[in-house]
Amino acid sequence: MNTRLFFYALLALIVTSACSSVLGTRVREPFQGNAYMSNNRFWRGTGKGTSSQDNIARAKADLDAKAQLAGQVNTTMKQVADQYLTDTGNERAADIADKFQSLVRQVMNTDIADLRKIGEKKYFNKKSGEYTVFMAYEIKKNAMLRFMKRQAKLDNTLNERQRQIIEEIIDEELKKAEAAEDGD
Repeated sequence: MNTRLFFYALLALIVTSACSSVLGTRVREPFQGNAYMSNNRFWRGTGKGTSSQDNIARAKADLDAKAQLAGQVNTTMKQVADQYLTDTGNERAADIADKFQSLVRQVMNTDIADLRKIGEKKYFNKKSGEYTVFMAYEIKKNAMLRFMKRQAKLDNTLNERQRQIIEEIIDEELKKAEAAEDGD
């Protein structure tokens, strides 16, 4: 019995070491884990950039992190709008959803409200001569939503009914974000 147990343990060790050599060594990069993931209060994004020039590596990391944030905001707001319009049964839901998505894209293209850098780390690999920069940003959801509401009020392409529905959507999300803050 002990020989059999020893054999299985040896087999498990061989399989484990074979898998790690095929996959490589696990690397722990900066800005990973729950503290850098989006939640009820914040949208968060991280980026990584590599280049032989440190300013280019930094710009790549910055762009990567901001693109991740913009994608999260856009995806979240699309889901919210779709759900709201489905729940209300509005006959012009597609038109309003398009206008809302247009507003979200416009906001993300011009300004990301309340953007805060929560971390930046730079490494230099002497062997390859390359810099690697990691960057992490966050946006407070309620600040971003308030900014979007102000932009909706200023948007001349919206009629009054569309503006009202968009503001209702944003107000509902603001309630959720503020409730999350009060819960902390």
